Amino acid sequence: MSEFLDREHFIPIRAADLVNYLCQDTGPLHTQALTPDEQITFKQFARSVFGHVHATYQAEIRQLKETYAAFDPDADPKPLTPPKPEERAIVLGKLFQTFTHLMERANYVRLSRDEMEQVMAGASEWGIDMDIPWDAFDKVEVFYRGKGFGKRTHKHPIFWWKKSEVKVPTFARVAVIFKQKEHKRLGPEADLNSVFLKLFKDIPQVDIEMLLPGGRIKMPRLDRLKLGGSITSTVGYVAWKLWDSLSTIGVGILSGSIMALYGPIVLIGGYGYKTWYSFQVSRQTYTLQLTQSLYYQNLDSNGGVMFRLLDETEEQEVREVLLAYFYLWRYAGDQGWTSQEIDDYIELDLERRLKLEIDFEIGDAMNKLVKAGIATETDGRFKAVPITAAQAQLDQLWKRYAHSD
Repeated sequence: MSEFLDREHFIPIRAADLVNYLCQDTGPLHTQALTPDEQITFKQFARSVFGHVHATYQAEIRQLKETYAAFDPDADPKPLTPPKPEERAIVLGKLFQTFTHLMERANYVRLSRDEMEQVMAGASEWGIDMDIPWDAFDKVEVFYRGKGFGKRTHKHPIFWWKKSEVKVPTFARVAVIFKQKEHKRLGPEADLNSVFLKLFKDIPQVDIEMLLPGGRIKMPRLDRLKLGGSITSTVGYVAWKLWDSLSTIGVGILSGSIMALYGPIVLIGGYGYKTWYSFQVSRQTYTLQLTQSLYYQNLDSNGGVMFRLLDETEEQEVREVLLAYFYLWRYAGDQGWTSQEIDDYIELDLERRLKLEIDFEIGDAMNKLVKAGIATETDGRFKAVPITAAQAQLDQLWKRYAHSD
């Protein structure tokens, strides 16, 4: 089966839209459209798939709620019996492990520490770079989905009244989970007991560093050289003139010489102040711009992130099941298809008809079909159970969920 290193597993189409899309499918020969009765049957089957996937997630939802309750800064009410101090580290590790697993199932990509530093290296379009205190976090993880490009607007460096658009690499979604520990960058009021979750959209890759607390904007190297040069020049010039005065004129008129230094000192010091002030203005402008943009790019926080991501994961699994089952049911025939044949057909069809370039996660999809009993495998070839039998199988599964504890 094909694997595309430049494509993601995520299928960017709503499950409800996918059902309508498949009902309008006419097959590779354009002569195999679903009849009206078949469309009704398939839509009923799709609703059962939704229910089956959602039911399988109920236990995971309850587990996540219980695990996160002790670390949720917004919990109301708070747990009656929070974990004991010696238990918190174990529960914390379990929370991060469960969240990482959830992100993988939602087809997010985890950024390692080295990858984050590589992505965040350099300055933004405003010439601003950040310094992140990694030792301010007890645990921290960053995940993304959907690499693309966005646009940023900034002013011309000379003709300040003119604005131009710059294309920047972006992530469609960025999720952050972290627990803080005592650090001077975070201040005395920092919450060191909670675990914070944040979900953002359309974030420029270089701005990921702004999503973590404790970051400090660094002065560009050229500005540091200018400022350092101004200070060094001022001190050196003053020291030289004072030494020259003491050597040639004497102490008696030293005060007059000091007054004569006033003009050069002000000139050189003013240049240094201008460099420092320019950096402060750039920093404030950048911070304000990010604050304004993140107001609209912040999708959810803390417990809300958990439920939003669980919903995304459910939808993703529904899409995978529906795509894999539909094409097996309609076109695999009595011989069935191999995983590679199913994978290639789905990827080519979505690319041809919807211009969607994805790397379909066929192994996971086929495991779900076989496990649910709506597809069979023989000698590496898969066949779909007829849709009426598949519907009956899902109905049986639903009854089993209804009578389970």
